Order: sequence, then structure tokens, then C-alpha cells
Amino acid sequence: MLYLVGLGLGDAKDITVKGLEAVRSCRRVYLEAYTSLLAVGKEALEEFYGKELILADRETVEQEADSILKEADVCDVAFLVVGDPFGATTHSDLVLRAVKLGIPYRVIHNASIMSAVGCCGLQLYNFGETISIVFWTDSWKPESFFDKIQKNRQSGMHTLCLLGKQQLLSLDVQPRGRKVYEPPCYMSVNQAAEQLLTIIKNRRLQGDEPEITENTICVGLARVGAADQKIASGTLQQMSTVELGGPLHSLIVTGSMHPLELEMLQLFSVDSCFSSENNAFERTV
Repeated sequence: MLYLVGLGLGDAKDITVKGLEAVRSCRRVYLEAYTSLLAVGKEALEEFYGKELILADRETVEQEADSILKEADVCDVAFLVVGDPFGATTHSDLVLRAVKLGIPYRVIHNASIMSAVGCCGLQLYNFGETISIVFWTDSWKPESFFDKIQKNRQSGMHTLCLLGKQQLLSLDVQPRGRKVYEPPCYMSVNQAAEQLLTIIKNRRLQGDEPEITENTICVGLARVGAADQKIASGTLQQMSTVELGGPLHSLIVTGSMHPLELEMLQLFSVDSCFSSENNAFERTV
């Protein structure tokens, strides 16, 4: 059988009891190592699980899935995913491959950013389409994600923005048949906010007045589920200067807010006072 096991968002102990039992019963255990990351490394997981883990990078999962599924019809194989197994479409592809090969599979779910984002106080049923903000380059600066955020906001919905990961090919000699990458770089909340502010300026130069402005209330989240989790709320302009430490980061652009949502966000405000008539939260009620 193929087990797809969610690891949650924090550390080695976030795995469920059911998931841990499955991992310990498997002959081979793969750790998906490109869509997200835990607060601890591979060695800490191996020590807690009592199993050797095989790192599976993007190339392995997308181009060499058959090696993961090898002999999974006669022994148990586990595929570990940070968060929930179906947080990325690649994992659906792995399931479809298993089914075509006649290999049974079982999914063991866990918390993901899609649900844990509620820790900031915004109600999950008030979120619209989730989007990704990618790293810009000198020659590639897409803005399509901004239109999706605006569409959500026009409907009064919040937008969860998953922030990009950049991993460049190493300048070292590449081994034949295998790509070697530099250590990944993860986008921060302030970098994402800066890109959104740039798009706002671009739209105004084109004669448009965007639905989202410098004063739109946003929420920055870092390392959700970890012991050093951080949350900051404030205007988009404020988010461009906030520092939340290491990855992973997420950004929420708010829509219409219920008074309870607003009250919760004030717990994490980067403003020192909420009573001022100039307070950003009061301006958006």
C-alpha cells in the first residue's frame, strides 16, 4: 500500500498517531522536500519516527514517481508531506499513478496552512480563492494574482496569499542526468507587500484606481504552527516594512470584516494604539 501522510506544520511531533504508526510499518519512507518545510530538519524527523527518510525533490516526484511506487504493491511505502497531503496537485498525480498500477493507497490528513491560517482570527468561510505570489525577475513580473485578490475583495472575501519559493540551478558542474540546485530562497511578507504596492502604482499610472490600496488591512504570518509563530496585522504599507523572521511566510489581504474579526486582528496590530481616529482599522470598518 501507498500511504500519503500529512506531517502538520510545526515539528516532528505534529504527525498524528495514525500517521506515525503507518510510517513505522513501512519498508520505505519518502519525505517530500520542495513544496514546504518544517521547523526541524530531516535528522530530527528520523530520530522521532525511528525510520530512515529518503528525500524526494520536485524532479523525483514529478519525473521519477515510478521509483517511489516500486514494489508498493507487495510492501508498504509512505510518502510524507508537510501540512496536508493534498496541499499540492503533484500529490494527486502520485495517487492517480498508483491507481493505474493497481496499488491501493491511504491518505492520513493533518493540519495545513489552509486551515491553520484561522489563528489570526479571520473566519475560514470568509476566504475566497487562494493565490500564490511568485518572485519577480528583471524580465518577468506577472500581475495576474493581483486581479484575483481584487476579485475576492470585491466579493467581500479575504485572500490567502502563499508566498513564493525561488531555487536556482547551481553554478557548479551538474552531474549527468541530474540537476543540482542552490539552497532555496523563500519570499517574506514585506517582499510580497512591496510587489503588491508596485502593482498598485502601475495600475494608477494606467489610469485605474485599484480596489486594494496602501491602506488596505493585511495580515502577515510566519512559521504558523511552530513555537515561534508570528502574526502581524496592519495596512499593506506597514506590511512592506514588517520583519517576521525566517520562513515560511503567508500574507492575507482582507475583505469585509465582522466586528469579531476586526477585534481579533487588533491583537496583532503593528500600531501601538487603537483609539486614535487615524488608526487604520477604524478607517476600514
